[in-house]
Amino acid sequence: MKISVLTLFPKIIESYLNESIMKKATEKTQLEFEIVDIRLYSPYRHNQVDEYQFGGGKGMVLMPEPIILALESIKTDKSIVCMTTPQGKVWTQTKAKIFANKYEHIILLCGHYEGFDERIRKYVDVELSIGDFVLTGGELASLVIVDSIVRLLPGVIAVDSHMQESFENNLLDYPVYTKPIDFRGDLVPEVLLSGHHANILKFREEQALINTIKKRPDLINEVTLTESQLKLLKQIKK
Repeated sequence: MKISVLTLFPKIIESYLNESIMKKATEKTQLEFEIVDIRLYSPYRHNQVDEYQFGGGKGMVLMPEPIILALESIKTDKSIVCMTTPQGKVWTQTKAKIFANKYEHIILLCGHYEGFDERIRKYVDVELSIGDFVLTGGELASLVIVDSIVRLLPGVIAVDSHMQESFENNLLDYPVYTKPIDFRGDLVPEVLLSGHHANILKFREEQALINTIKKRPDLINEVTLTESQLKLLKQIKK
């Protein structure tokens, strides 16, 4: 897989991709990162990339030429072009899995200022948002998307870790504990110290359900619950 990020601020992207899991991913897999500086493709003086909007209004708008020229320099018939914008479809774990398994070349276009000239959207396959809020620029959103995809690629982290995470089966993850057993009188649940795997599994399933009900009850409607989970659900709601 190849992931290309088109940005006005390459150092922001570079600093993150050269650390931790992202760096290990490029060393352990066939993953390739590409950072494209949009300013280098500007046909205007001083590498201009933005201009005042027609019709008046506050804020500068990203111009089509620099972005489209940068995009055309790297795009192939195997590329999917993604624009990060608050107007896009909300990014989810399900979408991360689809992108991780389906696409060979993902291009992420980072916005800035007041937004993109509308004509740029004609060159975009999908608009993506990481939530209903506005950021100063699209770099953080792009990195969130990149991270969520890369960690799902084979060989990056253990498959078992994926299966036990939040949003698997539309449930949040169960609570986890480590040393010390007693922290200021707050004890690790005894069942986790018992070595009884069946009881531990049951406890974790119950805690995942409780976590979801307390923190994200909206997810429960998407879950196909077992008989034991339905029984537990009734007990919690009492």
